[in-house]
Amino acid sequence: MKPSKNLLSPDNHALVLIDFEGQMAFATKSIEMATLRTNTAIIAGASKIFNVPTIVTTVAEESFSGPVFPEVEEFYPQATSGYIDRTTMNTWEDENAYKAITGTGKAKLVLAGLWTGVCIVGPALSALHEDYEVYVITDACGDVSTEAHERAIQRMIQEGVKPITSIQYLLELQRDWARQETYEAVTNLMKKYGGSYGLGIHYAHNMLKH
Repeated sequence: MKPSKNLLSPDNHALVLIDFEGQMAFATKSIEMATLRTNTAIIAGASKIFNVPTIVTTVAEESFSGPVFPEVEEFYPQATSGYIDRTTMNTWEDENAYKAITGTGKAKLVLAGLWTGVCIVGPALSALHEDYEVYVITDACGDVSTEAHERAIQRMIQEGVKPITSIQYLLELQRDWARQETYEAVTNLMKKYGGSYGLGIHYAHNMLKH
């Protein structure tokens, strides 16, 4: 009856959101931007609902890359979350970001952001090198081409990274619909950002009255 220790739970990992910024998005071609923004909202909302330690990091926010996506700001406002701005392409090589991530004390790290082949590969492989268990939310990442994104994911998987998707991440944290303390927040998040699945929840709640 015990779940696998390989599953993510609210208290066994930290989430790192990397460079969800306008300048990085402009050249992203491997995923439709509307889809990427939706998936970003799902994972940011999920981590907020379940109180997952979450680090938001940017690169040259004021001088080049610009503000973070509104979908990140919705759940983690800069005024209260304190984004970590870097000059390094590899988040792991920035002292402040490294201390924030490792300071969570979590053995599992979940990464998402732009671009897959640079800003995700760097910290993913670096964290693996320090014996962290690393997950990448592949549909909340993007790159300058499909080729660049796919080769980056393939390279990380070969090194031991575990790929997951945005809705999978949310539902793995919820795990049981009897968990009423998060049920309403999770279903509301999906109603707003869950596409057809969210419409199905909306239908059930209204037509079936539960």
